[in-house]
Amino acid sequence: MSFRRVMKLVCGLAGGSALLVVSAAAAAETSGYFGDATLRERLKNWTGFAVLQAAQSPTWVSGNHTVLPSGNGWDNNWDKRDPMSFINGKKKENNNDNPSTELENNKPKATRNIILIRHSQYNLNGNGDKEKVLTPLGREQAELTGQRLAALGLKYDIMIHSTMARATETAHIISKYLPGVEMASCDLLREGAPIEPVPPVSHWKPDAAQYHEDGARIEAAFRRYIHRADAKQKEDSYEIIVCHANVIRYFVCRALQFPPEGWLRLGLNNGSITWLTVRPNGRVALRTLGDSGFMPPDKLTRT
Repeated sequence: MSFRRVMKLVCGLAGGSALLVVSAAAAAETSGYFGDATLRERLKNWTGFAVLQAAQSPTWVSGNHTVLPSGNGWDNNWDKRDPMSFINGKKKENNNDNPSTELENNKPKATRNIILIRHSQYNLNGNGDKEKVLTPLGREQAELTGQRLAALGLKYDIMIHSTMARATETAHIISKYLPGVEMASCDLLREGAPIEPVPPVSHWKPDAAQYHEDGARIEAAFRRYIHRADAKQKEDSYEIIVCHANVIRYFVCRALQFPPEGWLRLGLNNGSITWLTVRPNGRVALRTLGDSGFMPPDKLTRT
């Protein structure tokens, strides 16, 4: 299929949001943001077909109710990386492969630790994203978050941040305390409306088009960043993602296989730390949600 036809198909099915996935991946590749070999390999796998898959909603919505395709149980192959799913029966028979060897070769060995940071307090009255920079208090919060991450003494592999001004500024302040940690930016992590919340709220009502477009993009971000380790990853990893409250809350619900439309019931302070652990067997644990206990009480905000 030609590139032009793929783009038409992407835009038709995902309202143009999936095209953003392709653009973000291409930009990251050409700019050299993803210098790590593993991350480059992830980008190479982000084909047009994969974009289409990532742009689809994880649920089917009927009225105000959502039906999860996985039913009420835990879906072991939620990230499509269960080793059993890599074994092709026909290929096995034709090549006389040893199924146990093939299974072992595809088994992840490492644990991924994904540390999600909400941006610090910012200027709500700015005109456009570029003017919505951090307030003086917000910069203090970012300093405290950076100090806390450094104090944990972890070997961070990379820090990825949303391209919105408040997240970018927060990430750069944090980076002062994590010298040598590679940084990258990603449009998929920008703030938005992931899915219509249940129960609904009266003070915030995006239109259907915004849910449609933002939801596809944020779901694509989830599929890119939240999954078990590749089989070739030998050591546990620690990755920092600096983004936004709506994105983080949606990620948590999806990773724990809770109804994603419950995301708005979770609250996160500015500069807070949320820590997800993804085990090699695909089990997910939430180690902290919105931890901001390292900040003095007079520095805590949620706006």
